[in-house]
Amino acid sequence: MNKKIIVAICGASGSIYGIRLLKALLNKPVNIYLIISNAGYKVLEHETGYTGGSFSSFLKDKGVVVHNDADLNIYEQDDFFAPPASGSFRNDGMVIAPCSMKTLAAIASGMADNLIHRAADVSLKEKRPLILLPRETPLSIIHLKNMYVAAKAGATIMPPSPSFYSNPKNISDLVDSVIARVLDHLKIEHDLVKQWG
Repeated sequence: MNKKIIVAICGASGSIYGIRLLKALLNKPVNIYLIISNAGYKVLEHETGYTGGSFSSFLKDKGVVVHNDADLNIYEQDDFFAPPASGSFRNDGMVIAPCSMKTLAAIASGMADNLIHRAADVSLKEKRPLILLPRETPLSIIHLKNMYVAAKAGATIMPPSPSFYSNPKNISDLVDSVIARVLDHLKIEHDLVKQWG
């Protein structure tokens, strides 16, 4: 059976990570359940040139090739009838890329007031992988405390800090080094970077 992965894009800088993750996942026989927050759409417009309309068409324009056995389902942040809102929806993990500090705070406090927060809350209570890529630096003590609380509850905090030992040549290489680690934690094979050694 295809893996089922929940992907969320929040209103924080770093939407390139969400797009690259979708590109990597949709190239495989994986079912994606995508949630984009209202603020996430605004950041996408600013950082990627997304102008509204079909998000699937936008991904195609960005070079995303969808595997014949892949499936993309897109939900609004207020859709509490979407599958990710329920613990009975079995899946293989959730990634929030990027994760805003508002979303992090909601997850750390258990305040599930939109579909992204609810799906993350469900992931923690069902002990499924939850990977958070927090927005850019600096981080206040409040942010760090919320990361600690989320990590203690079972989330994986994965700051999108690229590695340099692979001698990256461009921004795409830097982004790939981060997404490779996300895929590793989801136990999804990839060839984005060479394994060490």
